[in-house]
Amino acid sequence: MNLIEIQDDNYKEIIDSLLSRGEDDYTNIDRVVYGIINSVKKRGDDALIEHTAKFDNVVLNSLRVSEQEFEEAVSIVGQEFLNILESAKKNISDYHRKQLQSSWMTNDKEGIILGQIIRPLARVGIYVPGGKAAYPSTVLMNAVPAGVAGVESIAMVTPPNKDGKINPYILAGAKVAGVTEVYKIGGAQSVAALAYGTNTIKAVDKIVGPGNIYVARAKRAVFGLVDIDMIAGPSEICILACEGQNPRFIAADLLSQAEHDEMASSILITTSKALALEVKKEVEIQRNLLNRDEIIKKSLESYGYIFLVRDMEKAIEVSNEIAPEHLEVMVDNPFELLPKIKNAGAIFLGEYTPEPVGDYFAGPNHTLPTSGTAKFSSPLGVYDFIKKSSLLYYNKEALSRIKDKVVSFAEAEGLSGHANSIKVRF
Repeated sequence: MNLIEIQDDNYKEIIDSLLSRGEDDYTNIDRVVYGIINSVKKRGDDALIEHTAKFDNVVLNSLRVSEQEFEEAVSIVGQEFLNILESAKKNISDYHRKQLQSSWMTNDKEGIILGQIIRPLARVGIYVPGGKAAYPSTVLMNAVPAGVAGVESIAMVTPPNKDGKINPYILAGAKVAGVTEVYKIGGAQSVAALAYGTNTIKAVDKIVGPGNIYVARAKRAVFGLVDIDMIAGPSEICILACEGQNPRFIAADLLSQAEHDEMASSILITTSKALALEVKKEVEIQRNLLNRDEIIKKSLESYGYIFLVRDMEKAIEVSNEIAPEHLEVMVDNPFELLPKIKNAGAIFLGEYTPEPVGDYFAGPNHTLPTSGTAKFSSPLGVYDFIKKSSLLYYNKEALSRIKDKVVSFAEAEGLSGHANSIKVRF
């Protein structure tokens, strides 16, 4: 990891480079993505089968996962893991139910009723990375809030293994989350299918869930036809730590993000040089014990930093500039710093709240803003699966009280038709 002593604003150039990592020229990728999308629009299921054979080396006989495949998956993962999934689901459900919003109306002015109607989206598509990987946590974090919001129709897509089957842990997650409509397709072709629909797959209103660069660019391409959750960048963690904190804990948490991929960023901001050196040493010790050592090494060499600052005020200033996806606050009294923390996707307080507890079990969503977007965006939540309609009612007497003001407003904008809409009623 790179150790840098912060003086005034000398960190901003480094942060700018961190936040812009992954911003490449996507011209060639977009050319491929748009070709795939157009083929799915034109040829539907046939294009899905063709692209799955080309990119996943799997010839599909059917696109949809059968009930028998669900039963086989549940049998493979076993009851103990199903129980863990159920416990995680309960925590996620309990947390997200607190985000529910209610419709409301007011009639505090005579003859006028104003309000807001909250309704769930009708149909949502969830993308879950597959193949060699297994992310049942992604299933829960996307499907459970949608269910809490009241979404009645959920379709999940995930790429198949080489044997044409879906990873059993992913299907077990879907089973626990109540998702019964699962398709064995991935990549840009699955995003196109969800957005435009095929004979087998009905189009959705919104697509959520992480994926590789082709999935991300496909989501960007169909945005506007359907809604999407976000375009997620590489994963990141930032840890604020003062003197006296446990270097083994800090090193382990930094490594937990570095193992995601070579572009993941792991940052420690500390007021203690002794702690910085201890963490740096501990990172090397623990790194050699993990099974993704090469990925971790590249991640830490390119995007691993230890910032040494004069005080915790400066540490928070730097952290707010980074606006990290995950922020761990390892100080003696973390709640005292909370009011000063302005930008972070998820905030983990204290040395016994490591980031993985949020990834899997605690309840808050693990789909978080990255690349500095926590300055203006939020974790995935129930609010992502609802829509709002404004409600207005005026009776004749109420309209007559303000008609001249509306007419004047319309005429000031040169919209005589708007003004006339009011005038004809009187």
